Parts: sequence; C-alpha cells; structure tokens
Amino acid sequence: MKLIIGIKDDKVPFFLEMLGNFKFVTKAEQISSYKAEVFSSFRQAVNEMNEVTSGKLKAHDAEEFLNEL
Repeated sequence: MKLIIGIKDDKVPFFLEMLGNFKFVTKAEQISSYKAEVFSSFRQAVNEMNEVTSGKLKAHDAEEFLNEL
C-alpha cells in the first residue's frame, strides 16, 4: 500500500528517519508538491470514472462541453 501524507517542511527529515526504523516500511521518500498534486488529481479522475461506470454519476458529453467553452 502507498500513502501520501502532508508533513511540515521542517519535520520531514525526522519523519523519514522515523519511518526508516520500522521494518514493515519498505520505502519512504520525499516527492515534490507538484507530483503529489498530480497523484491527487489522477486519483480523483479515476474515482469519478468508477462512479460513472457504476451509474452513480452521470457522464457529460465531451462535444457538448467543448461547445460551452
């Protein structure tokens, strides 16, 4: 499992060192704010697609959307 956790900048070194001391943590690395935002946006898009597929959310026609612009 992978987690994204927001940590204050000045506490990152401490937190990474702490995680490194747990045998069950296989990898701990710092990623940029941009990458975290991309992951979050991608996760949201996948969740929305799953809702559309399951019928919980109505899909919008792309051509209709472009005409609105």
